[in-house]
Amino acid sequence: MAYKHIAAAWKRPEDSFVKELMWHRAVKWRRQPVILRIQNPTRLDRARRLGYKAKQGFVMARIRVRRGAFRRRRPKGGRRPKHIGITKFKPAKSLRLIGEERVARKFPNLEVLNSYWVWEDGRSKWFEVILVDPNHPAIKSDKDTNWICRGTHQGRVFRGLTSAGKEIRGLHHRGRGAEKVRPSRRAVHQRSEKAR
Repeated sequence: MAYKHIAAAWKRPEDSFVKELMWHRAVKWRRQPVILRIQNPTRLDRARRLGYKAKQGFVMARIRVRRGAFRRRRPKGGRRPKHIGITKFKPAKSLRLIGEERVARKFPNLEVLNSYWVWEDGRSKWFEVILVDPNHPAIKSDKDTNWICRGTHQGRVFRGLTSAGKEIRGLHHRGRGAEKVRPSRRAVHQRSEKAR
């Protein structure tokens, strides 16, 4: 029942107690490191829905990702303004996937299970990432999560196997209009090249 009220408050944070609470927390978060291991999830209902368990082998981390497009250094040589190449570079990934990859590099012995949005301001977005230790005995003996111990899930965040990665690959769409995304865009392209 408590999860139901937490979820309702986070569904519209601007109309609930969440907005004022998170504004005060964001002041502290801006001074903290970019990637920080935390003890408990901020949104317990969301974390539990995505597979988090309060047991050994699970690790939570919060990451701050700068919003907006990529920044590039201005070249020293002269160019026409249209060819200067410092603006209008948009990443092909979501900020959530970028955050997951950065956390995975920070904790190389852990695998990313999932992540969720926590807060944002005009400059940054914060995400919390759920990590699992595939070599921990408590994870290996848990029938709900020991699938991540298989070798096929090694480095899963870098191969687009998390929820954020599948969303970018278009795998959250099914049926009409999604014929060219399965099993992957590259596989469909190669198949069409062979058919020619």
